[in-house]
Amino acid sequence: MFMQPTIEKLYAMKLTGMADALRQQISDSATSQLSFQERFSLLVDQHWTWRENKALARRLHNAKLRSDACLEDIDWRHPRGLDRALVRNLATSDWVRQHHHLLITGPTGAGKSFLAAAFAQKACRDGFTVLHLRSAQLARELAVARGDGSLGRLLRRLAQVEVLLIDDFAMAPMSDPERRDFLEICEDRYTLRSTILTSQLPVANWHAQIGDPTLADSILDRLVHNSYRIDLQGGSMRKARSSGGAAS
Repeated sequence: MFMQPTIEKLYAMKLTGMADALRQQISDSATSQLSFQERFSLLVDQHWTWRENKALARRLHNAKLRSDACLEDIDWRHPRGLDRALVRNLATSDWVRQHHHLLITGPTGAGKSFLAAAFAQKACRDGFTVLHLRSAQLARELAVARGDGSLGRLLRRLAQVEVLLIDDFAMAPMSDPERRDFLEICEDRYTLRSTILTSQLPVANWHAQIGDPTLADSILDRLVHNSYRIDLQGGSMRKARSSGGAAS
């Protein structure tokens, strides 16, 4: 085939999207009616789309989100005090661009983790890097890193993530190393990166769970100062799902 060497060169240059688009054009007789400029524009557009989709897939994989939650699937039928206007505002991801935080609290089964994952997924779609960790998992990783000498490297990695999602925050009192490490994380991210926290406890109770009054003041000052808050109310969405509803 006359174009086969060109296609092979495109693959060799890692222009996979363009190579695939060229194959498609060759097999589609309708494109022969288009001008050179139109066909070339289609090649570029399809390669751009391929590259964006590949980058999104990579961000979603690295985010390690525990569900396929997305904002479009929010169930508004369940009464839990969820503000539509606030959700629409947060859906723009401007809060990430402005390096604000998002604190989501509420009882078990109210949909905190779903909402957090949905906002994180939207941030991925908007081009931001995300990492999801459960609070207990984060504590374990910090303890291991402290023991093997890689704590600095782990803290640098956490500082670079544009949206850090920590699930089930303040479920248990923090040890002294945990609160000191967490203060370091908050300090590294303050006014530079965004953090999403979910918790069954209201924000007013976090101070006692952190423990040391001075460190608790420092941590909460960096978290609450530039944050949006969603305080969910009502019964369990899981019970609604078991009754035929949607748990979102």
